[in-house]
Amino acid sequence: MRTVRVTFVLPGGRERVCEARLGETLLDVARQEDIAIEGACGGSMACATCHVIVEPGFFERLPVASPEEEDMLDLAESLAPTSRLGCQIALDASLDGLVVNVPKTSLLE
Repeated sequence: MRTVRVTFVLPGGRERVCEARLGETLLDVARQEDIAIEGACGGSMACATCHVIVEPGFFERLPVASPEEEDMLDLAESLAPTSRLGCQIALDASLDGLVVNVPKTSLLE
């Protein structure tokens, strides 16, 4: 398997299903698919504008967030128990079918 399927659930409930290459981050995929996640720092983990909320069944498959990511998440609006930064989620085969909710606060206006 060289790709995985990722579903972004946008505010209002509209879903965007995307094929993504292994190793890409969620922020990379969003940008390639014209999903307007801000990602102001370009993926250097210096902001929280690529904040996503991971569906619980997939959240458990992710590596534990680093202390630096946790610090950045403290700055995110709409924080949830399964919140992560999209720039820190590197896709692998175990994440095929991943579903993430994109808070309105993470979208470019």
